[in-house]
Amino acid sequence: MSANDFVLDPMLGPAAPALGWVPAPRYLLRRQRILPALEGISPGPVLEIGPGAGMLLQELHARGFQCHALETSAEARDLIHQLCVASDRAIQVHAVASEHWRERFPLVMAFEVLEHIEDDAGALAQWARWLAPGGTLLLSVPAHPRQWNAADVWAGHYRRYERRGLVERVTASGLRVEHVECIGFPLGNLTERLQARGFQRRIDATGETGAREANNDRSGIDRSALLKWYPLLRSWPGRLALRGAFAVQWATRGLPFGNGYLLGARKPA
Repeated sequence: MSANDFVLDPMLGPAAPALGWVPAPRYLLRRQRILPALEGISPGPVLEIGPGAGMLLQELHARGFQCHALETSAEARDLIHQLCVASDRAIQVHAVASEHWRERFPLVMAFEVLEHIEDDAGALAQWARWLAPGGTLLLSVPAHPRQWNAADVWAGHYRRYERRGLVERVTASGLRVEHVECIGFPLGNLTERLQARGFQRRIDATGETGAREANNDRSGIDRSALLKWYPLLRSWPGRLALRGAFAVQWATRGLPFGNGYLLGARKPA
């Protein structure tokens, strides 16, 4: 794979169609709110937990961050390595956490990860220990238990979150919650419903919900169904529609309409 196969788009971010990874609309909606949240954070060591393809770390490396990825999926780790070769950017990839990470990172990120962990309180406490004093935890999770659907089952989720419960869990880990917003409305809601219908048909036809571990491993990197739509997303009608979706998401971020929460918290100095 050559650098020419690594696409850098100012609006859509990086992509690698030759390796089978392109950004999903829900990823783009999330990214559109994550990047502004990172504006005030000075470049330094950053750890992303469960980064999938690691595309956000690719962008942070270009901003001067020293990027670390904690990824349990061997397939995802291999994809990150291939993407780093194509982009000529460095990400240190870890299969397991290091005992030397205590208070190591000024920035820890975990997007669409916490819902995959049975002991979410224990995970949050561990992430808080890895944060340097005064450091920031930025995470996202699926919102509203009432919206539980076949996509959650197939992806191996343990739960969806309400705002109050999420804030309480993060606060219990010793962090101070500074920001919470609801993201995804309306495009994220729509694409999730369409995805859930597809998974429900598969479950109804086969009776299988898939293996939790295997589905966890694939959930952040499998973009096979989206490859054919990527050229449309890059077209001017696609960009126009996406700009509209970004605008509505921003306008409704304080309302409980979306399908996810984005939260920022700080560790006391």
